[in-house]
Amino acid sequence: MSNPDPFAVISGRTQPLRPLPNLIFASRWLQLPLYLGLIVAQAVYVVHFLVELAHLVQAAFGSKGALEALITSIGYKTTAPITTLNETVIMLVVLALIDVVMISNLLIMVIVGGYETFVSRMDLEGHRDQPEWLSHVNASVLKVKLATAIIGISSIHLLKTFINADNYTDRVLIAQTAIHIAFLLSAMAIAVTDRLMARPPDAH
Repeated sequence: MSNPDPFAVISGRTQPLRPLPNLIFASRWLQLPLYLGLIVAQAVYVVHFLVELAHLVQAAFGSKGALEALITSIGYKTTAPITTLNETVIMLVVLALIDVVMISNLLIMVIVGGYETFVSRMDLEGHRDQPEWLSHVNASVLKVKLATAIIGISSIHLLKTFINADNYTDRVLIAQTAIHIAFLLSAMAIAVTDRLMARPPDAH
């Protein structure tokens, strides 16, 4: 008689895994410190966001020190001295804040989606705050969403570069544009590949 399938369902429950498969399957918990580390990284982003926002508000009320900190942070340079907060500086700072938010969203997708997909279920079904995308997340869906988020982040970086184009060389501008186009093509290729793989075979 052949050994029973360890994943066979018996009375609504699965048989215990053998020691080696159980060890291999339990190794998924080694990813837990990685996701906890990303949570710490997100906390750092929150602190950075609040600091930049505080500098923006202080500069709006005439603080020279906050204005200099903002100009240094965004890498804005001009031949004319900047004594007051102008529209270009505000735009670059706001784009930088949006960039932080989008990266934070990316971190959330990686932390929540990755944990749910590769480590353990969170049992969020029915929770009022459950993300809509999490109800049907899998490795393919997560991959496409991450690619889309990266394109959004790249778009913000590219826009910041174009607004502050005087401080960049033509080589940098061309390189960033080419990288952004590469991200777009990669995301399209991932989406098309997943769609082809998910297409059911033709019935004969």
